[in-house]
Amino acid sequence: MHPAKPFPIPVRPAPATQDELAPEASACASGEPYALMVLGDSMLPEFEEGEIIVVEPEGVARDGSFVVAWANEEYIFRQLVKHADGWMLKPLNPLHPNIAVDGLDAVKGVVIMKKKPGRRRAMKTYV
Repeated sequence: MHPAKPFPIPVRPAPATQDELAPEASACASGEPYALMVLGDSMLPEFEEGEIIVVEPEGVARDGSFVVAWANEEYIFRQLVKHADGWMLKPLNPLHPNIAVDGLDAVKGVVIMKKKPGRRRAMKTYV
């Protein structure tokens, strides 16, 4: 018996509608928690590289909260700190600089939990 020859399957893009082009038309609701992996050493010693953090987009950001924020044209994971001139995003590792932000509009979510991959009991909650 001869193996079947593969045949091309035509794939055509679906016509885009105006609703599909809107930024709010994503697969996830804006209020759904999401998970991210910590990269780098800016949040040591509390958060190690490779740990998973769960972010609540509609969480309440307070002085001292760990947050994901939009700053310097990128999303960044830092601790939110109130100071005399306003708010700043502070790394826990002193080798990295603080970042001043205009207000809480920069905050895109609050970290509510961290977990080490592969370890069932290695979990910590924040809130």
